[in-house]
Amino acid sequence: MGDRKMTPPPPGYRPPPAAAPAGYPGMPYRPSGTPPPPGSPGMRPPGFRPVQQQQRPPQPGMPMTPPLGNQPPVFQQMAAGSPVPRPRTMSPPVGPPQSAPGSPPPVSQSPTVSAGSSAPHSPVAEHHRAARKRMYPEQITKAYMDQPVTPADNFASPGYNQQPQQQQSPVPTMAAPAYPGTQPVGGQVNNLTGQFGGMNLASAPGPAKSVPLIGAPPVISDFNAPAPAINLPQNSSITNSPYANAEESYKCCTLNAIPANESVLKKSKLPLALVIAPYRTADGEHDQVPVIADSVIARCRRCRTYINPFVTFVEGGQRWKCNLCFLLNDVPAAFDYDAQTQQPVDRWKRAELNYSCVEYVAPTEYMVRPPQAPSYVFVIDVSYSAVQSGMVATAARTILNSLDRLPNTQKRTQVGFITVDSSLHFYNLNSALSEPQMLVVSELDDVFLPSPSHLLVNLSDSREVIESFLEKLSEMFKETANVNNALGTALQAAFKIVSPYGGKIVCLQSTLPNMGTGALKPREDPKVLGTPKETPLLNAGSPFFKSFAVDCSRSQVSCDMLVFGGQYSDIATLGCLPRFTGGQTYYYPGFHAGRTEDATKFAHEFSELLAEEIGLEAVLRVRASRNLRMSAFHGNFFIRSTDLLALPNVPRNQNYVIEVAIEDEVRGPTACFQTALLHTTCHGERRIRVITLCLPVTSSVPDMLSSVNQKAIISYLANKAIERGITSKLEDARDAVVNKTIDILGVYKSQVLGMGKGSSSPQLQVPDHLKLLPVLSLALIKHDALRFTSRISSDARSNAINLIRTMPIQLLIPYLYPNLYALHTMPPEAGEMSERGVVMPPALNLTTERLEPHGCYLLENGQDIFIWVGRGVVPQLCVDLFGVKGYDAVQSGKFTLPEVDTAINKKTNLVIGKIREMRRGNYYPAVFIVKEDSDPTLRLWFLAHLIEDRADSVMSYQQFLQHLKDRVNSGSF
Repeated sequence: MGDRKMTPPPPGYRPPPAAAPAGYPGMPYRPSGTPPPPGSPGMRPPGFRPVQQQQRPPQPGMPMTPPLGNQPPVFQQMAAGSPVPRPRTMSPPVGPPQSAPGSPPPVSQSPTVSAGSSAPHSPVAEHHRAARKRMYPEQITKAYMDQPVTPADNFASPGYNQQPQQQQSPVPTMAAPAYPGTQPVGGQVNNLTGQFGGMNLASAPGPAKSVPLIGAPPVISDFNAPAPAINLPQNSSITNSPYANAEESYKCCTLNAIPANESVLKKSKLPLALVIAPYRTADGEHDQVPVIADSVIARCRRCRTYINPFVTFVEGGQRWKCNLCFLLNDVPAAFDYDAQTQQPVDRWKRAELNYSCVEYVAPTEYMVRPPQAPSYVFVIDVSYSAVQSGMVATAARTILNSLDRLPNTQKRTQVGFITVDSSLHFYNLNSALSEPQMLVVSELDDVFLPSPSHLLVNLSDSREVIESFLEKLSEMFKETANVNNALGTALQAAFKIVSPYGGKIVCLQSTLPNMGTGALKPREDPKVLGTPKETPLLNAGSPFFKSFAVDCSRSQVSCDMLVFGGQYSDIATLGCLPRFTGGQTYYYPGFHAGRTEDATKFAHEFSELLAEEIGLEAVLRVRASRNLRMSAFHGNFFIRSTDLLALPNVPRNQNYVIEVAIEDEVRGPTACFQTALLHTTCHGERRIRVITLCLPVTSSVPDMLSSVNQKAIISYLANKAIERGITSKLEDARDAVVNKTIDILGVYKSQVLGMGKGSSSPQLQVPDHLKLLPVLSLALIKHDALRFTSRISSDARSNAINLIRTMPIQLLIPYLYPNLYALHTMPPEAGEMSERGVVMPPALNLTTERLEPHGCYLLENGQDIFIWVGRGVVPQLCVDLFGVKGYDAVQSGKFTLPEVDTAINKKTNLVIGKIREMRRGNYYPAVFIVKEDSDPTLRLWFLAHLIEDRADSVMSYQQFLQHLKDRVNSGSF
């Protein structure tokens, strides 16, 4: 018996729970500081040694990591340092690079900038926060001259083909009590999968592995998996830089292989579109865009394409061939010369030949006037509801505290204020005054400015007067009983103030505008919610706001709307201003500053909005290879011409989706898309941000299906569905999402699996890289923006539409499919600090099957955080997590988690803090406590996020898969 080997338990086996101590329902809970009972997971036998994770052997086709001795000395130094962040790359060549006479030497992962550039030496990489040693171009050149190139040195980057080692920092972890529930499993497997998945070893394109979906939950861990590799032909780029192609967070395509003609695209039934976030925030010092400051800008004479890593040099390097229109252009004389040092420079070190995303400092010919100064005019509602809710006082305090955060490095920033109820109140902020002077205008039909000057003043010069005004603002209208608001007239006045300069109107609105120009009426009817008659409520109720937005766009004025809705606010109408001027909309339903959570959320988001380093007076154009045309545009902007987008304001992290049409045969092995954003930085410098994406061209539908980017597809489908929903009806929008999903899966069945019409299969087969497309499609049609229900107000639906229209992919995916974590069974490392920040718990599938009656769960979608408390939770968990005696003492609703000196409380607070800061954007999600038997509205709101379950007569995930299978089997593709 002693030598008999134990049979391993089957997959999914759960050991029976231990007996519960007297007085505790459910499974046992061990408070902090008490020893675990014998046999529990927390008790290890004497002499126990944890199993060490073994190194995974090399897989067939995976390049062996060469010993450090085979690398140049500089490479050995770098290999001993931190792991190198993995960029978005082309397929690496199989052998050492073949250099033709006159071709450039290989370059490293070190950022290279042109002579005279002020660029920070840091790359645009996918793993932005990974620390590494820098390697400068002269070191690389010397290394290549001194030692021969080995096959492992294809990209001159140590560790590029080797697995980065995961080193555990010696940070002590808090011992988490063994709360009732199953033990976390799969942590080591997930870590190993993430390590190997991050290697991005591109290979020759081939048919993707087929995956059956029916009967299995979605593999949500693959939400973090990269898109299919871009398999470019060899020598597509003139340098071997791994940063030559666009990084996915800046620009990606729904297909990583472009169809050669329109007939192939129609046959595939795949959408062809670009998803662009050209002005996203940097994730750290290693994520800055190289800046070219020597005023040498090489552009094609015909199509005006900027020189990039995919052009070709001919005639001994004297001319370059455009990769979009193939015209030969002369290389500028100063391209190989540094005007500052008066010395020749190596052209292969120029940033524009090594990086897909660069930024030029624009010379004077790119300006029609001197760069504009940041100008802000605040239009603040001071009606009764705005004052009583505390919005006015909170806004004044936030602006006062944020004056130092406003972009003002050159001391040119200007500010002005208008307060509005049934009259307009202007403020003379002349620096010569000891205190601000109020000027009241009651004429609403023909607005005029009561003073020709000092309504918009320099922030630095009039700082004391501005501070005095903001300190007094909360008291000025404390006794008001005015319930009216003339927003439209106030906007016209603000436009008169700022239009000569260009800038931003920041509007804080609490009362529905009911006087003056653009007056609105309450038009929401609960009877039409969830019916085809709801569509008019999702469109503007007054033509004034759209026409006013167009006027603003012409004068380089943008509008941001912050709406505080105690009652109906008409977000659909007010949202027109940000939509057509490149602004942003923030919605705070039921706001009251007396609730700490409301005041904190608004103050944080408003402060971040004011501190945002925006782009000003911008235009955006996307150029593409011959016979490719930009056909439709989605996002917040105004279309000035057929392909020129006007953006008076370019917020950080705003998304744009652009559809691409194929007019004729796409000739050549590759196709390129180049985005150019001409803008003025908030620091007074005119710049051009250029982002280049190169993709292979194919005539094979299977190759196209193998290259589909499912996240980009969902971003495209979301924007198309919103467009259909507000122009037709929501039912048509939902049907369009489902039909496109069926088309994609049907073409895969016929073109890849070889199953023709009439052939049926009991299983729904999808390619491995599209296995999350069905669940994302289901999440989209169940989202507040499109969901079939009468419980969502038109304001809430319009706000969801505004968010989806502007969210980059990084924010959109969790907004559609939230993250669910079990707090009571967090593994020991979860909620702890590591080298990469706070370790998040493993995510769970969104279904009630995962909710144990004695459990406590956290769900977040980037906008809200919910903590679900099961009815059977043990009292000790309530004490440790919430600081209360038991379930009955837990209060539901908005909540600030207290700080309790227990492991689970500290871990949960760290997880919440990580959620609030880990994504791009200004959003600060509030926390809601949802008890299992609490307020039905709050409970249904939480359960609506569990999209794998059936709800509101909408199919569950498995029912949806069955529906897709039936439609795919019965269709002709």
